[in-house]
Amino acid sequence: MFNKGLNISKTRFALLVWLAMIILASFTLLRVVLVIRDWNLIDPSLFELCHIFGLGLIYDIGFIGYFSIPFVLFLAVLPNKLFNSAIFRYLAQGVGFLILYGLCFSSIAEWFFWSEFGVRFNFISVDYLVYRREVTNNILQTYPVFWILPILFIITLAVFFAVRPLFIKSMEIKDKFSRRIFIAVCLLLIPVAAFLFLNQSQRSFSSNNYVNELASNGPYQLFAAFRNNTLDYRQFYKTSDNQTLSPILKDQVKEANSKYYGKDLYNIDRRIEAKSPPRKLNVILISVESLSAKFLTRFGEQKNLTPFMDKWFKQGMLFTNFYATGTRTVRGLEAITLSIPPTPGRSIVKRPDNGHMYSLGKVFKDRGYDTTFLYGGRGYFDNMNTFFSGNGYRIVDQTDLSDKEVTFQNAWGVADEDLFNRAVVEANKDYASKKPFFFHIMSVSNHQPFTYPKGKIDLLPGEGGSGSGRDGGVKYTDYALGRLIQKAKKEPWFDDTVFVIVADHCAASAGKIGLPIKKYHIPLFIYAPKYIKPGENNKLSSQIDIAPTLLSLLHFSYDSFFFGKDILAPDFKGRALIANYQKLGILNDKELLILSPEKKLSRMDINAKKPTLEKVQVLSPFVQDLMSYYQGADYVLRNRLNRWTDNRSDLAVN
Repeated sequence: MFNKGLNISKTRFALLVWLAMIILASFTLLRVVLVIRDWNLIDPSLFELCHIFGLGLIYDIGFIGYFSIPFVLFLAVLPNKLFNSAIFRYLAQGVGFLILYGLCFSSIAEWFFWSEFGVRFNFISVDYLVYRREVTNNILQTYPVFWILPILFIITLAVFFAVRPLFIKSMEIKDKFSRRIFIAVCLLLIPVAAFLFLNQSQRSFSSNNYVNELASNGPYQLFAAFRNNTLDYRQFYKTSDNQTLSPILKDQVKEANSKYYGKDLYNIDRRIEAKSPPRKLNVILISVESLSAKFLTRFGEQKNLTPFMDKWFKQGMLFTNFYATGTRTVRGLEAITLSIPPTPGRSIVKRPDNGHMYSLGKVFKDRGYDTTFLYGGRGYFDNMNTFFSGNGYRIVDQTDLSDKEVTFQNAWGVADEDLFNRAVVEANKDYASKKPFFFHIMSVSNHQPFTYPKGKIDLLPGEGGSGSGRDGGVKYTDYALGRLIQKAKKEPWFDDTVFVIVADHCAASAGKIGLPIKKYHIPLFIYAPKYIKPGENNKLSSQIDIAPTLLSLLHFSYDSFFFGKDILAPDFKGRALIANYQKLGILNDKELLILSPEKKLSRMDINAKKPTLEKVQVLSPFVQDLMSYYQGADYVLRNRLNRWTDNRSDLAVN
């Protein structure tokens, strides 16, 4: 009621009120179910539960307010004659049914999204809407969609007929235009208030990330992700004086054998001079989909999921304290290719005007290599083809494989075996033409729906067999890698080829804190038995360090704008950059520092019995290291400093 004489339940807007109450009840029910599901992850207390359901209610109302805007405006201006007509009555019931069905679909989609990612709808869900072909096929191959949709239809039908009398009764009311306008203005105050006072920062109230996600609203988060596709670093993050941070960054990335070309702000353009003659070896770099370190026996897995890698990784150089920079494939590709910290918002791979950047591929192409990106799926996905072709790579993706070459495919692309077989064919062509090659291969098999050719691995259905789970996906990926090496050993180019195996990211990224360290731990393995001795390296490092380390092993001299460093250098200082699309972190052996929107800066003692995030009060040297990396990367990208040019000063300056 607005007052005693204006009962909204006795106006045409009662139609919206009943619908809003159903939507609100649905949001609350989903929140209750998710809380019960992950009760052990949220350390529940009365305070946390109040946070989850109190703030959750505010976000729910905020979304409903936004969602209602077109309906409020329509009901305000629609004449009584049309509103009370039979045509409108049927039309309104149809729209109401579709909204209820969409609500049911959204709820079940959130359940599955939470099961996979441990978060409400976010940046990932935006990409899922953009790339509908792959995502739709993935959903159809993963979930019993043709059972779910009819069940949702029946549920919607039951709810609709239960509330239908209320809908019809509301459509019999006659309202004066002045009263309709007054009520509409009052209702529109809700989305106005949400726009002015509600944003993403309020949900980051708890130190437990699961609590913050449960207090969110999925559809609200989805639209917020659209709005925050990119984030202005200077507006949202804590910054410091560029004159102070620039020399700190240059000091961090400089190596003993490097000299800078210029002294401008954040200009880390430098010359790396090798001390030994170059090894013009072939390179096959494979970024493996979702290969978490935890899947390997070396890191504690007991299911024998990676029998080939467990043996193979003892024959080369295994980096055991290595981390992904992000949680998406494009973040891994960005870090491996450009050796640059992850900046907030979307990956550089997906941004416009992302060509002609200093890249690992450019170094090889300048030396006459066939520089090729091979992808098991369709390279338009996540803008991969545009990014790699714009930076000098030749592209081979699913569309280039003939029907004879494809023995198996699913929503995301061809089986890893098929992709690796094509890589061998491409390598043989280059060898025959006496051209060295650098192949960056991106696999797809270890991805939901986890389907792969039958009869390849020893897992039975229900134990990770074809299409039945992550274990099968991991074990098939291991099998395919074994087949690749088995075939490569028979080729004349094998002895002079370096194999690099690294994950693009971990299999899961959700955790209690914004950047759960274990969910970034991945293996890096470099294998060339003729040139690299077996062993393990335990230095703390991350994907931005791959390019400098590989080029150092090849004894290449080159121009660099890489933020990473050679892990094998005696002066390498262990640290790892890890991030998601909003939180930007740096890790050493003692603490994790995180930059967050709203200019927040926090730290966590990783050696504490119960690590928790706390606000940072003092700008310590490690804090300045953190800020120099991310503020420097933002400055470099905004000013296009890492774009290569053929015009080069003859002499570098110290």
